[in-house]
Amino acid sequence: MPVELYSAEERGQENTDTLKVFVKDSTGPISPFHDIPLVANSEANTFHIVVEIPRWTNAKMEIDTKSPLHPIVQDQKKGKLRYVANSFPHHGYIWNYGCFPQTWENPNHKDDSTQANGDNDPVDCCEIGHRVAKRGDVLEVKVLGTLAMIDDGEADWKMIVIDVTDPLAAELNNLEDVEKAMPGFLAATRDWFRIYKIPDGKPENNFAFDGEYQDAEFAGKILNETNLYWKQLVGLDEVVEDPGKLSIGNVLVEGSKENISREEASSILSETAEFSSGPEQETSVDTWHYGHLKQ
Repeated sequence: MPVELYSAEERGQENTDTLKVFVKDSTGPISPFHDIPLVANSEANTFHIVVEIPRWTNAKMEIDTKSPLHPIVQDQKKGKLRYVANSFPHHGYIWNYGCFPQTWENPNHKDDSTQANGDNDPVDCCEIGHRVAKRGDVLEVKVLGTLAMIDDGEADWKMIVIDVTDPLAAELNNLEDVEKAMPGFLAATRDWFRIYKIPDGKPENNFAFDGEYQDAEFAGKILNETNLYWKQLVGLDEVVEDPGKLSIGNVLVEGSKENISREEASSILSETAEFSSGPEQETSVDTWHYGHLKQ
């Protein structure tokens, strides 16, 4: 279940490029990229994630890392809204998909284990609990392991996590537990990432480590490393990284290079249109694709 401190507010028209999902704390809008602590409970070794895409949906939603307050928006390509295709037997995203706040996969750093540079985004995650989450939910999760996908030559970590309030959470502490409780799910997850771009005319994705998952301890090291890169991004470390087009403005991070006042943050949200229903999603989004089975 969502962490009570945080909530989400949808603005703009649904199923259009005006839709924005802002994340708020008890005082007002904040940045889900910068203002939510990565660590939820250090003693329990749990972390926060932000849900961008609920399970079984197709709209490719993501934190807008280049805009103030980093609302969740639908990705576009050549002016058209993007949807993930349904590669049979999968439908949409097969987990709640999101990212870890206060992490950054540094495009200027070559990862030792993958020999690939970062993809310039927060670290991605697949939340495997039973509940279908909502866009903008902030969850406290246990990290169980990770898959190292190589996307267009860039390292793109996919962390496997579970909401600490899920009925299965107490039983799942590592990938072996996942395989025991949910046989075949990890293989299906790797297959999903391998084939999901084929309907768009692209080749299969590749993976480091010959597609083998890495354990929770390894995943924790990646989170610590990408948290350090995030600190360098926002100016909290002696080493300072050039943000390029990324927006590093935030409401709550003391000592960072660029802060946004509560008044400015409220103004950014209020300048967007109130939420309204929009056009129906095109039925073509529901099409099954079988190309990966014909190869």
